[in-house]
Amino acid sequence: MSQVSVSGKLLDNRGKPVPGASISIKDSYDGATSDSAGLFRFSTGETGQKLLVITCIGYHPLEKLIELNGQPVALNLVLREEPNELKAVVVTAGSFEASDSKRTTVLNSIDIVTTASANADVTAAIRTLPGTQQVGEKEGLFVRGGSGEEARVFIDGTLVNNFFFTSVPDIASRGRFSPFLFKGTVFSSGGYSALYGQALSGALILETIDLPERSSASLGLSTVGISGGYQQLNKQKNASWGANYGYTNLLPYFELVKQRPDYFKVPAFHYGDLNFRIKTSKTGILKFYGTFQQSQLGLRTADIDSASLKNAFRLSNYNVYGNLSWKEKLGKQWKLYLGASYSNNLDDIGNRLQDQSNQAVDINRIPFRNKNFDGRIRSGLAQVKTVIDRRLGGLSVIRFGGEYLYFRDVVKFSDTASVHTIVNDHFKALFAEADIYISNNIAAKLGTRREHSSLLSGANMAPRVSLAYKLGKKGQLSLAYGIFYQKPERNQLMMNPDLDYTRAVHYIANYQKISAGYTFRAEAFYKKYADLVKTFPGINNNGNGYAKGAEVFWRDRKSIKGVDYWVSYSFLDTRRDYLNYPYSLQPNFAANHTASLVVKKFISKWKTQVNGSYSFATGRPYYNIRYNGNDGKYFIADQGKTLAYNNLSFSLNYLPSVGKTNARAFTVWVFSVTNVLNQKQVYNYNYSYNGLNRQPVRPPANQFFFLGCFISFGVDRTDDVINSNL
Repeated sequence: MSQVSVSGKLLDNRGKPVPGASISIKDSYDGATSDSAGLFRFSTGETGQKLLVITCIGYHPLEKLIELNGQPVALNLVLREEPNELKAVVVTAGSFEASDSKRTTVLNSIDIVTTASANADVTAAIRTLPGTQQVGEKEGLFVRGGSGEEARVFIDGTLVNNFFFTSVPDIASRGRFSPFLFKGTVFSSGGYSALYGQALSGALILETIDLPERSSASLGLSTVGISGGYQQLNKQKNASWGANYGYTNLLPYFELVKQRPDYFKVPAFHYGDLNFRIKTSKTGILKFYGTFQQSQLGLRTADIDSASLKNAFRLSNYNVYGNLSWKEKLGKQWKLYLGASYSNNLDDIGNRLQDQSNQAVDINRIPFRNKNFDGRIRSGLAQVKTVIDRRLGGLSVIRFGGEYLYFRDVVKFSDTASVHTIVNDHFKALFAEADIYISNNIAAKLGTRREHSSLLSGANMAPRVSLAYKLGKKGQLSLAYGIFYQKPERNQLMMNPDLDYTRAVHYIANYQKISAGYTFRAEAFYKKYADLVKTFPGINNNGNGYAKGAEVFWRDRKSIKGVDYWVSYSFLDTRRDYLNYPYSLQPNFAANHTASLVVKKFISKWKTQVNGSYSFATGRPYYNIRYNGNDGKYFIADQGKTLAYNNLSFSLNYLPSVGKTNARAFTVWVFSVTNVLNQKQVYNYNYSYNGLNRQPVRPPANQFFFLGCFISFGVDRTDDVINSNL
């Protein structure tokens, strides 16, 4: 009896019906989707003045105030089309983009924190997309046959030198940054823009948020830590500042779930950040983000070369990071970007060989004599970058610029001897790129990049080309080609400073079809590696390899009411001859088949969102590579494949504040568990010095449990969750 009917017709500015539009009353669950004739109808129990929100891909959002007084409401609404970018083809080969809603949003911040297996870690959520590997013993994104070091992360245009927390042996670490810091995500598994470099396999490009909607505060309390923050928006709404702090201690989790390592110092993390944002004009914004992080841990593991000894490893980490960027339009045709960043990371590590009483022992023979060591590793990076855009007419644009990076690594290490090494590199790059739109159906991206490293005393030229052709109203085909270079890793350059760049050539073919309710992508690729680093005989650039495969991604928000899900599958065929490999082998971090299913359902009656994810990967190869002193060559003494990787994860988000229009605080309760079925996972195998003993590399514990309560004051974050998942 109290329900009021809201109906109407939705047209575009040319008088044609707009199908597939979302019409809803703000801060409620009442709404509908327009049909093929642009008609919609729904009932609501809301009363008084309410804001009706209409959104549709390809059109500007519309908000209309309506009066709900018990009488039916009939409306005729007109949506204005977005500029021509919506109708034009977009080059997409190799990239998943979520920074530009006019193209397609693949994973935004809400997607990341509600992916059950991710535990609010950006890269863990990215690993549910095709092209990535489920590697659990080392941090990083392993993309299309590339190691974790070959994918780089950029924030607001500049490289992040230490995106992940420092790892310990055989245990991966998570990313340092909260997903709520970012408004946009571009994940490129190949063929990325000439504006970025020094990533042989892929790039994760993140863009921080602009001004907040209003002043707000937040408070978080969980089973593993506390957090709090404040954001102040000035009265003119053209400037803001904020600060956040968090402390994490895994002791409660360790008490609940037994860990395989013996932690004599439980992992603990301090995190603090400051930010400010200033609109410098109607089209310009200046943003700063800075953070300080400190962590420590210590653990004992059984020594693989002895039945009675242990290795006690300790780590203290200090990390400072700052990013300053400015974007401004200069007239109607020019756009300027200036960015600068600085990071300083200090790792204080050590290991002690101990007996069963946890007392240090010294054994002066191989392999034990090198197991007592101390290290102090400082990594610094300062960077400045500028990009200038010049519109050429229509959608075509040319952009060009340059960047300068100063790397400084200081390594002090002592075991049986002491090592003190300083590695400096002045790295410079110039780049240019053009987006050429021949028509709405045909587009090209042409770019090149010139890089020079003082450390390598050499330069390279990296051309990149992408083409796109529109197939029908919603589909398109894209092709991409590019050459990508990367410096060898720091420890390799310390052993041989005369090493040269490693190199990869990418070939990509992509088909994509997008509508208001779904996204479909199919992609095939081939990569050719050259000049990879070999560690025997000698340290050189004689390595090579290839990676080829096919991937499929499907996301659907429409077929099942109230359900959002995506499915990804990747096939990978890759081989490498690098490091100490005796010949070309499938790398031990690469599985031939990987797949993920992520499902999300919001149950309005219970004010609860249910999330599930399942990831699968076939077994990865492992090798016992031994040195034969008789003929001076390496050989494989043992090999095989690990167990298939299976991980079913589950999480619940309970939103008790939903529907309370006068609420001042908005609460979200989160519960999650990974590996619900408690399945055994083996990532790799370690071998003893004599090769007779083999130990599986497994996660510290089979499962991870989390329970937290997060309260926001002033901003209703629950609305973000609902709108992103209905």
